[in-house]
Amino acid sequence: MKKKTNSGLKIICLNKKASFNYFFEDLFEAGIVLKGSEIKSIRNGKVNIADSYAIEKKGEIVLINSHIASYKQASYSNHNPTDERKLLLNKREINKLIGKMQRDGLTIVPTKMYFKKGKAKLELAVAKGKKQFDKRAVKKQRDWNRDRARYIRKSS
Repeated sequence: MKKKTNSGLKIICLNKKASFNYFFEDLFEAGIVLKGSEIKSIRNGKVNIADSYAIEKKGEIVLINSHIASYKQASYSNHNPTDERKLLLNKREINKLIGKMQRDGLTIVPTKMYFKKGKAKLELAVAKGKKQFDKRAVKKQRDWNRDRARYIRKSS
């Protein structure tokens, strides 16, 4: 009998740009309302969440600017690749997110998309934008760590 080695998560795509541009304060897991051709395209890995963000619209949280490529085998029922997609959260979580956006001026950015027990999920981060000098400090630290690893390898 086989044992499961992973936790049931299959990561579809990551948003590495978000961790460079934002400081994360809180993480949430949200489901996504998708059409049939969208989920087929996601299973093929044809999704990009690099420039996307979430906003509040009529008391709901909506994902904007995410790109899910058109599914080639779908005919007339194909979807628009850059449609707004509703995110599924509890009412308490929605109220908390809306409060942080309005009161604190924070933004909601997706950090990764994955499958959990066969359902497409999105990890959302409540984030504050980094200034230019913060980004330079991150680059400087990353370069120094890379150079330090080279120096240690040469001396050994």
